Amino acid sequence: MLRSIYDTFGYPVEALDGTLGKVKDSLFDDRHWRLRYVVVDTGRWLPGEKVLVSPQHAKQPQTGWQGKHFPVELTKEQVKGAPKLDENSPVSRQYEQEYARYYQQSQPYWSGPYTWGFSQEPIFAPPSDSVAHPSKVERSQHRENLDNIGESHLRSAREIIGYDIHATDESFGHVEDFIIDDEKWKIQYLVIDTRNWLPGRKCLIDIGWLESVDYEANEARVDLSRKQIEHAPEYDPQAPINRDFEKNLYDYYGRPYHWERDDTLLTTPM
Repeated sequence: MLRSIYDTFGYPVEALDGTLGKVKDSLFDDRHWRLRYVVVDTGRWLPGEKVLVSPQHAKQPQTGWQGKHFPVELTKEQVKGAPKLDENSPVSRQYEQEYARYYQQSQPYWSGPYTWGFSQEPIFAPPSDSVAHPSKVERSQHRENLDNIGESHLRSAREIIGYDIHATDESFGHVEDFIIDDEKWKIQYLVIDTRNWLPGRKCLIDIGWLESVDYEANEARVDLSRKQIEHAPEYDPQAPINRDFEKNLYDYYGRPYHWERDDTLLTTPM
């Protein structure tokens, strides 16, 4: 199912034994455009911590957000025992390695040539009772391994929403939202609002048409002209994105349908 990332902010994250909190943000990698973690606002339960939940812990057979909530195959105690990360710290590869080790992910997404490591589809984590509870020594080792957190390899969806759009001929509008396929956890579309300030006409472009993102200038560059985007089929956030709409969109731009092309090596130069 295709759905708005922005709309998922605030969804309850349901563990096996209670609510962890609410979705605060989504982190994706800007190489394959896959959502890698949901950031959970735990309120007063774990104050000051950045709590991450991988889509690989999504409760099966539910592979996505269901009924406006995010059910996961984890307990609150397991989440509480996971490697700690300050809420203002970046999520580095070092931290991800600790996260993967704690949750016994034998094939993390960066370990192979495809978008989910050694497969094109997400490999879901084992049932929660197979995730070991770390000893005091292991928790101490986790903390030691996190002492030197480097540059973040992930990007925040919430941060990029609002970035200016730079077309091939001029700058206009801004990033309004992302549309995600919640079975593959792939960002499929960028939602562009054609006005800079007041709400305007909304259009979709395939995420593969994004040339680059300048995180310092807060700008997203696309290989389309302003006129092309402004005259594209209008996107209605209240209407579902069905296959007819998608065909009309790709036909307008004269580009191949995303479901017919090989996206195994989809990358965006940064």
